[in-house]
Amino acid sequence: MNGDFVFLDELVPGLRWDAKYATWDNFTGKPVDGYAANRVVGTRALGEALANVQEKAAARGFGLLVWDGYRPQRAVDRFLRWSRQPEDGRTKPRHYPNIDRAGMVEKGYVAARSGHSRGSTVDLTLYHLDTGELAAMGGGHDLMDPVSHHGAPGITRTEARNREHLRSVMEACGFRPYEYEWWHYTLEDEPYPDTYFDFPVAPTAPDDNP
Repeated sequence: MNGDFVFLDELVPGLRWDAKYATWDNFTGKPVDGYAANRVVGTRALGEALANVQEKAAARGFGLLVWDGYRPQRAVDRFLRWSRQPEDGRTKPRHYPNIDRAGMVEKGYVAARSGHSRGSTVDLTLYHLDTGELAAMGGGHDLMDPVSHHGAPGITRTEARNREHLRSVMEACGFRPYEYEWWHYTLEDEPYPDTYFDFPVAPTAPDDNP
């Protein structure tokens, strides 16, 4: 693993994570190429910024749950191949109920190059520190639908307020949002703005990983 990349939970004590693409619980319906461990990796700069986010979120009664950070290019390539395969309907109701697979690319939910592969983009949500329950956000991770856009109509006042809590603490700590996905943020001052990495997310992080 590149020496400037870390497991985010090791740099941010108390961070919760659920690496969706290392599991069967994602829009492809199976673990994705490049995710050999249920861990979330990112640049050290990303981790340090998230530590600041965690502190600000805690002051509002929230903790952070991270779904994805660094994403190998091979995983992005797998998404594109999957989008061209015949529909089997297994994940459509949950993740893309109102579009077909090709629409994921056309509408900007899946791209040939992802900011995640640069190492300083993160998918995350909030949970309530007092109960451990996830904050209501008006839709889950990778719901590819207009309801996931910032400012989307059709969500409750509580859901809109929780989205605003997340956006407020992320922007205060140097992140910019992605308007189509309430959970997706990129570090403004990212250290590798033009580099798309492809080393795997592995159970350990030996210095000699490619």
